[in-house]
Amino acid sequence: MYQLSRRQLLAGFGAAAAATALAACGGDDEDKADDLSANKDGAMEKYGVGDQFKATTALSFPIMLLSNASYPYKADWLFWSELTKRTNVKLEPVVVPGSDYNQKRSVMISGGEAPLIIPKTYHPDEEAYIAGGAILPVSDYLDLMPNLKDQIAKWNLKNDLDAYRQADGKFYLLPGVHEDLWLDYSLAVRTDILQQLNLQPPQTWDDLTNVLRAMKRAYPDIYPMSDRWNNPTPGGCLLGHLSSAYGILAGWDYQNATWDADAGKFVLTGSMDKFKQMLQYLNTLITEKLLDPETFTQQDDAARQKFASGKSFVMSCNAQTLVNECRKDIAKIPGATVVKIPRLTGPLGNVKQATSRLESGVMISRKARDSKNFVAMMQFIDWLFYSEAGKMFAKWGVEGVTYTGNLDTGIKLAPDVNWAGLNPSGTKNLQVEYGFLNGVFAYGGSTKMLNSQFSAEELKFQEVMNARKTLPLPPAHPLNADEREQATLWETALKDHVTQQSLKFILGQRPFSDWDAYVAELKGKNMTQYIDLVNKAYERFKKNNG
Repeated sequence: MYQLSRRQLLAGFGAAAAATALAACGGDDEDKADDLSANKDGAMEKYGVGDQFKATTALSFPIMLLSNASYPYKADWLFWSELTKRTNVKLEPVVVPGSDYNQKRSVMISGGEAPLIIPKTYHPDEEAYIAGGAILPVSDYLDLMPNLKDQIAKWNLKNDLDAYRQADGKFYLLPGVHEDLWLDYSLAVRTDILQQLNLQPPQTWDDLTNVLRAMKRAYPDIYPMSDRWNNPTPGGCLLGHLSSAYGILAGWDYQNATWDADAGKFVLTGSMDKFKQMLQYLNTLITEKLLDPETFTQQDDAARQKFASGKSFVMSCNAQTLVNECRKDIAKIPGATVVKIPRLTGPLGNVKQATSRLESGVMISRKARDSKNFVAMMQFIDWLFYSEAGKMFAKWGVEGVTYTGNLDTGIKLAPDVNWAGLNPSGTKNLQVEYGFLNGVFAYGGSTKMLNSQFSAEELKFQEVMNARKTLPLPPAHPLNADEREQATLWETALKDHVTQQSLKFILGQRPFSDWDAYVAELKGKNMTQYIDLVNKAYERFKKNNG
């Protein structure tokens, strides 16, 4: 489960990009010398923005498919048959459980066994496969993708995309693209407990501390807050939205290099005073027994069970899990109510962290380029992932069967269909029974498209978040191939040490008087050399591009 900010964008594009015309047309990186005349079988001769893609001959493409535990893969989903009906393309899923997805993807790509289409990839995960030539520089083929190209230009996504580019000026991941920035994950709070204790919903993290203290006084035998979503990073979700209040990236969002605007250079995130302050905040909650120490290691089901049984009152959530899980979980507690509160603010005030309007996307196996159906495949991907019709289909399904209406008049689920509480009387779940609103396919799009899936309650949440000032994106610092190879070796060891020691600081297993020693340990793991490499790349980019 993830939101838009889960992977922040700290890789940039290199000097070669200066010669492109991306700013004007959304991308002109395509290799004009690349002859595709032998790769057009099944492709439409004329395919443009807004056109319905339909292969001129029946095609099939293998695709890696993450099977979400909340709506496991079914071969008989309406999604599959209707997709083939509309596009003349049959997808052949290589099904992988969500818990194994990243590892299985890595093994298959490294072994040359990956399917042609590899979705659900978060930047910068694609960088691990660039040097070995396993994935395609997709920016070379934007001319085959008119809908994506149009959105890059129309929504002014150049700066966002710059962060995906490598030193060769190319990017290797087709991202999900949004018209506007949006945030989803925050905290679910038992509002009946707030009312019982005469408390107001917290607005800042300090407010939350006071709320938790009041809850602890009233219920001394419980931890008032117990959290979940620790895979693959302990406390990944909690650290993700807490760190944004400090202007840094941690947890799910962690990146080793953070831009220090005051110093005018990148620094190692895990060594910053802001990072230390964030850990100290959590340590206070642990010390006062306001936060369950199992928060950082427990399985999701354990956290949910504590919330469901009244053994905790605060837990991370998003719009879907608020309705599908939190409210259902507490239904047996008389009078229990819960809301998702706006993301709490911190030392930086009423701001939201710099995040891109891009999210998880699609890698293309390099062997796809040799397929006689390559052009058709790229047209198909453009339609499904980037056209309005493709997005409507992936989200809402078939008009008259799963929904009625449109983006202008409003979307209404069919009487027997429900999703995220939009039609509580519906007995068939749009994801579970039909395969629509599947996170592998349904993301990105216009703000109107995004808002179509929100309840009135969630729209109010988004209104509060949209009123906040967005911090600027960090500057680009593209590494060349040799630098990337070296940086990858350092990054893993640094990130692992930051993760391990952060947990010790939070839980009180290591005193904060050890902070200088901890930073020295990071230096022993090549922190200085790594940051020097990143800043060298930043200076090179700035010199070459102004």
